[in-house]
Amino acid sequence: MSEWRPRAGIEALRQRAELLGSIRAFFAARGIMEVETPVLSAYGATDPHLDNFCTHYTGPEAATGRPAYLQTSPEFAMKRLLAAGSGPIYQICKAFRNAESGRYHNPEFTMLEWYRPGFDLRALMAEVDELLQRTLNTPPALQLSYASVYQHYLGLDPHTVSVDQLRACAVDRGIEVSASLGDSLDAWSALLWTHLIEPHLGRDGHPLFVFDYPISQAMLARVRPGSPAVAERFEVYIGGVELANGFQELQDDREQRRRFEENRHARREAGMPDMYVDENLIAALAHGLPPCSGVALGLDRLLMIKGGYGEIGEALAFPFDRA
Repeated sequence: MSEWRPRAGIEALRQRAELLGSIRAFFAARGIMEVETPVLSAYGATDPHLDNFCTHYTGPEAATGRPAYLQTSPEFAMKRLLAAGSGPIYQICKAFRNAESGRYHNPEFTMLEWYRPGFDLRALMAEVDELLQRTLNTPPALQLSYASVYQHYLGLDPHTVSVDQLRACAVDRGIEVSASLGDSLDAWSALLWTHLIEPHLGRDGHPLFVFDYPISQAMLARVRPGSPAVAERFEVYIGGVELANGFQELQDDREQRRRFEENRHARREAGMPDMYVDENLIAALAHGLPPCSGVALGLDRLLMIKGGYGEIGEALAFPFDRA
């Protein structure tokens, strides 16, 4: 017998409505425009860590059908708006990621994403902190570099560490290792981060901003030269849960194309479906993206934290198993 009732209680639904109202008021007070962009796109994400949902369009000019993808994030379309002169913008929308389901994941989820032309990463971090204080009543956030966090929990330097060192660390800590990790430095780092570091972050009552990631984890972020060079990126943690991911946005269309092609190669090597480069985004970057920073925040996780729920399904009216 199917379960027709919502998973979330009525109080959780009220909290969601109040949260959305509070967020919209927060941005309205700052003169940031709310926008909508397509959920369905001709291009999917090239990121090898993301699994796209794909469907087929069979209307005019596509009698034999052509693929269309549910967005994993509204980022590319929002950057096209920025390049067209929109100014500061935000969006509350649905995003979709296949093969992601669990305590903190639902294949369909609600995302808050916003962009601030003229803001550097520090200014955006401060604004995210203000939003958390408004919506969760948190104390001011703490900030630590990725390297300092890595060193504290693993005793290793993430900017110079080798795969052999990471493999030995995993064995010493009793982590079950999959042969599929191969010799990918990022895959090994991600394994140790999720198992040995992430559960401890933001557990003292203060949100924690982790910033200055290794350049191999830049993806859509600008790289700041130095010794070492770092990706101008941050993540926010509360109670061991990753809540938001922000970047000083890459403006160079040639560099962005190069990274996308690297992603495509990694997908092919892993036996994943290939994804074409989003030429609309590349054209927007070539036209000129204003200097800006942007951040994506998971609203279902925010509500989960706000309501003290044990898993994300308790914050959703109809999670995937009841959709």
